Amino acid sequence: MPVIAVVNRKGGSGKSTLATHIAAWCAHQGLAVMLGDADRQQSTRTWLRLRHPSEPAIAAWAVDQKNVLRVPSGITHVVLDTPGGLHGFELAKIVMFADAVLMPVCNSVFDRESAAACFAELQNLPRVLSGRCRVATVGMRVDSRTHAAQTLKEWSEKLPLPHLGALRETQWYVRAIERGLTVFDLPASQGATDVAQWQPILDWLAPVLRPPVAANDASAHTAQTTQRTASSLDYTRPAALMPQQESLVHGGRMAAASARAVAVRYTPVAPVLAKKEAAQRSRSFSDKPVIPEFLRQR
Repeated sequence: MPVIAVVNRKGGSGKSTLATHIAAWCAHQGLAVMLGDADRQQSTRTWLRLRHPSEPAIAAWAVDQKNVLRVPSGITHVVLDTPGGLHGFELAKIVMFADAVLMPVCNSVFDRESAAACFAELQNLPRVLSGRCRVATVGMRVDSRTHAAQTLKEWSEKLPLPHLGALRETQWYVRAIERGLTVFDLPASQGATDVAQWQPILDWLAPVLRPPVAANDASAHTAQTTQRTASSLDYTRPAALMPQQESLVHGGRMAAASARAVAVRYTPVAPVLAKKEAAQRSRSFSDKPVIPEFLRQR
């Protein structure tokens, strides 16, 4: 399940605008996407409540009987909006589940310095070091009449950090957000200019949102037989280990790791033993889930 996290320590950098638009684009592509807010304020829930039912659906967190936030059943893609001031263990927990991190940056010395410090910390995390979690910046609220876009690009290249372009400062973003919409939901006559600025970002996200599946992956054939929502994403997890309700910990990477281990051990000589082992592993994750604090409601 691809997870895109929008991260910046500085408040007011445009994290929620970026996160809502990525989620809306996924919805327009027919992907079963959830927009989750890791902040206590849960501001994206307000935006989701404003969204009209006729627009492509975007799910919110599901809350179970233990008051734990979980990814709803059937979701294939997750976009996380994160709080400001994220660092240390809290930042590491977000990256632990993320396949890509987008950092929105405005053109001020304060924004650039804050983003550079955050990127320096991200570089020391195992998933970023190994390349399993990609990181890039996006310029936000850039005045096209200035050299702000070029300044951000040169700053990003010196880090070095991929820069995916800049989104202009326009009232279309403000008006759309207030109605639970994005520029992707506007008529082409209104949002065409802004949608065009999103293309480099969407191109960079494409391999993350639709990861390739190896032809010799033994679990890929099994996954193709599972019932899925309208999405071109190919799962690599056996259907027998697909939980009914996924969380970022329980049903996410831990379950996928278990599935791969079972697939390696399975042989035609001992099918019963393999099934028994898979069932035991599945129960072990269900009985003792480990839920990070940032997923708990306060």
